[in-house]
Amino acid sequence: MLDLSPHNAVPSLDRSTFSCFRVIGIASANRFFARWLIAACAVVLVGLFLPWTQNIRARGTVTSLSPDQRPQTIHAIIPGRLEEWFVQEGQLVEKGDTILRLSEVKPEYFDPLLLDRTQEQITAKELTARSYDEKVRSLDAQIDALTGGLRIKLEQAQNKIQQARLKLQSDSIRVQAAETEMRVADEQLARGDQQFKEGLLSKVELERRQVQQQRANATLIDARNKLLDARNELLNAQLEVNGIRNDYRDKLSKAESEKFASMSQMYTTEAEVSKMQVDLANYTVRAGNYYVTAPQRGYITRAVVTGLGETVKEGDPLVSVMPASFDLAVELYVRPMDMPLITKGQKVRFMFDGWPSIVFSGWPNSSYGTFGGRVAAIDNFISPNGKYRILVSADPEDDPWPNALRVGGGAVGFALMSNVPIWYELWRQINGFPPDLYDAAQMMNGMRAEEQTGKK
Repeated sequence: MLDLSPHNAVPSLDRSTFSCFRVIGIASANRFFARWLIAACAVVLVGLFLPWTQNIRARGTVTSLSPDQRPQTIHAIIPGRLEEWFVQEGQLVEKGDTILRLSEVKPEYFDPLLLDRTQEQITAKELTARSYDEKVRSLDAQIDALTGGLRIKLEQAQNKIQQARLKLQSDSIRVQAAETEMRVADEQLARGDQQFKEGLLSKVELERRQVQQQRANATLIDARNKLLDARNELLNAQLEVNGIRNDYRDKLSKAESEKFASMSQMYTTEAEVSKMQVDLANYTVRAGNYYVTAPQRGYITRAVVTGLGETVKEGDPLVSVMPASFDLAVELYVRPMDMPLITKGQKVRFMFDGWPSIVFSGWPNSSYGTFGGRVAAIDNFISPNGKYRILVSADPEDDPWPNALRVGGGAVGFALMSNVPIWYELWRQINGFPPDLYDAAQMMNGMRAEEQTGKK
C-alpha cells in the first residue's frame, strides 16, 4: 500500500527482525566506489594543470624540396609513330639515355634526304644573292662612270659656252669696227661726190671711194652675220648643257633603278636564304627529336604509351620518370586560421604512413616513431582546396628520415607551438580559438641557443 495519505501512515520496517538483512549486511562496494571516484577526480584535477604543447595538425604527402627532383612526365615534342622501346619500367637510366624512338607521320618530312636537299637549295640561293650583289657593284661602278662623264661633259660645255661668249664679244667688236668703217666710208663718199660736182675730185677717185663704201658695207654685213652666228652658238652651247644633264640624268636614273631592283632581289634572296636556314635548323632539331632521351638520372616509373605502332600527337605524355636523387620534403596544407601561426624555420613533427608510431600530440618528447622537420617554404597564395601549402624539409638536428621513404607517401604533421596547461588547451578547443603564438623574444632566444648548441 502506498503512503499517500497522512491519516493512514505506513509503519516503519524493522530490518533486525528479518534474517536475510542480517545475512547481507551493508555492501562495501559503495565505499570503494566513492573512494575511487574521489581519487579519479583528484587525478583529473591535477592533470588539468599539467603542461601541454599546443600544435597544429595537418595531413600532407611526401614530395621533394626542389621542383626538378619531383616525378616528371616526358611529353612528345613532335607528332610521330612509336617504333621502338629501349627501356623497361623500373629501369635506372642516366641523363641522355635513349628511352624510345619515333618515326615521322607528316608527309612533308618523309624525304630521307630532306636535310641535304634543303642545304643544296640554300647554297643555290646564296649564289643567286651573290650574283645580285655583283650586279649591284657593277651598277655602282657604272653610276660612278656616268657621274664622272657628266662632270666632264659639263666642263666641256662650260668651256664651249665661254668660247662662244668670247667669240660673241669679238664679233661684237668687229661689228662696231665695221660700223665705224662704214660710217667713215659713207662720209668719204659723200664728200667725194660733193668734190666731184665741184670739179675738185676726179672720177676715178670717186669710184674708188664708192668701192670702199661697198666693201665697208659688205664687211659690216659679214660682221653682223658672224655676230648672229656667235649668238646662236652661245645659245646652242647653253642648250647643250641642259641636254647633257637630261641625257645623263636619264642614264643615271636607269642605272639606279636597275641597281635598286637588283638590291631588292638580293635582299629578297637573302631573306629566302635566312628562312631556308631556319627551316634547315628546324628539320635538324626535328630529326633529333625522333629519339626521346632521359632529361636526368632517374627511374622509369610508368610507360603511358605502350604499344608499338601507336601514334602520338605533339604534347602527348610518353613516359614518367622519377629522379634517382632527391631531397625529401613534406607538403602540408594548413587552414587559413592557422596560417599566421606558421613561420619559416618552425619545427614540425611527422608521422609517416607505413612506420609504426605512438604519438602524444601534447607531449612530443614522449612520442615514439615520429621524425622532425623545419618549415622551408610557405605559399603566399591560397590553394584550390581552400588551404595554404607549406613545404617542410628534414631537420638536420633531429633523427634522419627513413631511407625507404618515397615520394607520394602520406604524412601527418604537427607544428609545435607554445606550452600551456591542459585546462587552457581544453578551453581553447571548446571555444575554437587558434593556438597561442610564441613570444618573439622567446623564439629568437631559442633559435640563438639552438645555433650555439649546433656550433658546439
